[in-house]
Amino acid sequence: MDDLIINGATIVDGTGAESFTGSVAVNDGVITEVVRDAAIEGDAARTLDGDGQLLTPGFVDIHTHFDGQFCWDKQVTPSSWHGVTTVVAGNCGVGFAPVRPGTEESLIEIMESVEDIPGVALNEGITWEWESFGDYLNAIDTPYSIDIGTQVGHVALRHYVMGERCYDDATVEDITAMAELTRQALADGAMGFSTSRFYAHRDKQGEVIPGTKATADELLAIGEALREAGHGTIELVSDHLNEADELQWIEHIARRSGRPVTPLANANPVDELWALAGRLAEDGLQIRPQVGARPASLLLSLEGTLNPMKQFVSYKAIRDLPIEEQQRHLLDPEFRARILADEQREARFAEATAFSSTWHKMYPLPEDLGYEPTYADSIAGKAEAQGLHVREVLMDTMAAGTPILVFVGAYPGDLEAQREALEREQSVFGLSDGGAHCGVLCDASVPTYMLAYMSRDRVKGPLLPIEFTVHKMTQDTAQLYGMHDRGVIASGYKADLNLIDFDALQLEAPEMIYDLPAGGKRIVQRAAGYTATISGGEVTYENGEHTGAMPGRLIRGGS
Repeated sequence: MDDLIINGATIVDGTGAESFTGSVAVNDGVITEVVRDAAIEGDAARTLDGDGQLLTPGFVDIHTHFDGQFCWDKQVTPSSWHGVTTVVAGNCGVGFAPVRPGTEESLIEIMESVEDIPGVALNEGITWEWESFGDYLNAIDTPYSIDIGTQVGHVALRHYVMGERCYDDATVEDITAMAELTRQALADGAMGFSTSRFYAHRDKQGEVIPGTKATADELLAIGEALREAGHGTIELVSDHLNEADELQWIEHIARRSGRPVTPLANANPVDELWALAGRLAEDGLQIRPQVGARPASLLLSLEGTLNPMKQFVSYKAIRDLPIEEQQRHLLDPEFRARILADEQREARFAEATAFSSTWHKMYPLPEDLGYEPTYADSIAGKAEAQGLHVREVLMDTMAAGTPILVFVGAYPGDLEAQREALEREQSVFGLSDGGAHCGVLCDASVPTYMLAYMSRDRVKGPLLPIEFTVHKMTQDTAQLYGMHDRGVIASGYKADLNLIDFDALQLEAPEMIYDLPAGGKRIVQRAAGYTATISGGEVTYENGEHTGAMPGRLIRGGS
């Protein structure tokens, strides 16, 4: 008897090959049989009818920040709601291990500042049962609904070795100690190393986070530790990718370590980086620029981290009221008149002011959730069409509970640059930031977005072939982090699968919920159309509901 049989599905196998009709058998958490154009006969503990549905591998999300959430959320939501069966955390140089007892708050403050994860939730929810990175892995090595893995972050390494000097240049002794800690973390099961060289990543005091200005010697020494370990990926975020010196360092660390390097590129036109990736590929080395589903963006709302109403003095009178009462005031003619008469307040940071008042670049989130608006969709465009003041449209939008979409950086009016970047040969799909930026976005939903919008509903440019999209979210991401046992529907592979009603697949509107420890808030987004998500051969989600199954485990790099 088989454990599970799925008959008659349209199989998109994760390799990028053309889809086909077929059936799959699963035993002991592994795919044991794939049959084309026929049902698998015989008994099974459970049989699923795949007629009219897609069967894909489970999605592998390599860019998340669940480092703290692993301690309290064993379903790893919202990623697990979107067909994700494996996540990799510890990105952008931030994390919680190693840590010296008594210094935990420093790492929490940096995570809160960089990744917008409520500090109250991290303080309440993290168990702090560890000092070393290996101890951290042991602490989070518990059952989950999906598989998890994580990387060692540069911030924690520097903080552990250098203490209050962690913002300064490292000495030779410091570098030697960090390299040794990295070596030990990899031996214990770290899946790689991450660092930030991005000047927008700042702590609560406004300083760039530790490691941002690290020398090439420091980073090369850590890369040498990865070479000696023989496994691990190097992830980095940098705003210097158009500079020759930065590209030279990236090439050095790729050659010295022999390990894959994935810089966060998204759709930025950094031709030199792509050229370097292509050139090194000829030498068997991997530079894999990481591209997201859509441009970097923020959602502005009354409940969110960025509330555009705060720029008006008169809003102070209602800002502490329940959201429903605030919304009623925003429709009240007398209160609206007060807002229209207000002088605009300047935010502490110029960027925040621009996000909140550049009306032609602020878009009430379109109903199709396509992230591809035009000027007519903007607050300025709507005000012009309706003969209203832009502040009236802002208040109408906030009163309706509709988030306002703002792109960080250039938005050319469509997602063609994004699509073209995804289709580049060396690109890898990532940047979901699952678990992070709780008050401004929920990009953990991007697997659903990629399938439902970019591969089915988009009309403002070519669609991405479904086989390509699935490959970029399964086999391709899994292999970058050395997980060669998953991401493909074929005999012998791990039975991580999604059975999807493709016609019904859709994102639901983002919403703010308060389910983090200590009542912390986060924006989440659910989906419809996932008939079943299967992890290690067990159905973990059925029609969007968790079954209670917890087959997921910690993945230790190099094992």
